[in-house]
Amino acid sequence: MSENKFGILLVNLGTPDAPTTPAVKRYLAEFLSDVRVIDVSRAIWKPILYGIVLPFRSPKVAKLYQSIWTEDGSPLLAYTLKQKAKLAKCFSNIPIEVGMSYGSPSLKSAIDSLMCQGVTELIVLPLYPQYSCSTTAAVYDGISAILKQMRTIPSLHFIRSYATHPAYIQGLVNSIEQSFAQHGEPDRLILSFHGIPKRYADTGDIYPQECEATTRLVKEALNFPAERVLMTYQSRFGREPWLTPYTDETMNQLPSQGVKSVQVICPGFSADCLETLEEISEQNQHFFKSQGGESYHYIPALNDSEDSINLFKILINGLIKTI
Repeated sequence: MSENKFGILLVNLGTPDAPTTPAVKRYLAEFLSDVRVIDVSRAIWKPILYGIVLPFRSPKVAKLYQSIWTEDGSPLLAYTLKQKAKLAKCFSNIPIEVGMSYGSPSLKSAIDSLMCQGVTELIVLPLYPQYSCSTTAAVYDGISAILKQMRTIPSLHFIRSYATHPAYIQGLVNSIEQSFAQHGEPDRLILSFHGIPKRYADTGDIYPQECEATTRLVKEALNFPAERVLMTYQSRFGREPWLTPYTDETMNQLPSQGVKSVQVICPGFSADCLETLEEISEQNQHFFKSQGGESYHYIPALNDSEDSINLFKILINGLIKTI
């Protein structure tokens, strides 16, 4: 019997191929068709998605992507590819691929490439620090659907989350302290996580508990008053209640409470993307300053920093040792 061969699959949410309405429409159609993301009956949701959401939302979202697009393309994909390249230097004998749950490069193309390289032990690292049924579980679903079509499948090793991992917490703390050193200590530090419908949490999604655990550990590790650290949820979609407090409402309210300066970090994002670079860095800055706030700084995601790559290396090595 041949010797086992490891392969590493890094997975993130995805991104349009271009900041254009057609490309965004294709991407949103795939993303919002996933029952893990929108669990409404397909008979009800599909007419709404194709008749209302995609025609009206796609042009607006395309303009937002245009405001953050770079020479390397989508920031999310560019940073994820940089993470892959740096991680490859740490695992020179193990093939690494990037797959996106939606859009390109696809999960299938990544898994096909790894299988063609003889991988028998597949390590999957979803780049979501906190587990959610709408993100991490969607990765598992996507991989399972691909493996279902294969005659011979690799052993699957899935890193579900790393919300409380010491290397992750230290990376966040380092980023925050660097920002404080550059801009001074703010009146409030905001930890803004991507939201999910409250109904998902009420029916068993552990996501809010993982976000709360991350926030608690960051508070404990920071040399900063815990009462000046707030946790909020951003990026809500639709009309049903999502996890609260909402980031945008918080930004609108803080100046009336005498808060003049804030710094915001988004611990749930392993790479900067539309939700951090446009929604948090631009939109929410406008909300805060329009109500009388004076100083606002967004603290970048860990991206391809040394802390980020060290974290991934530790997570993967820790798993390999158990196999």
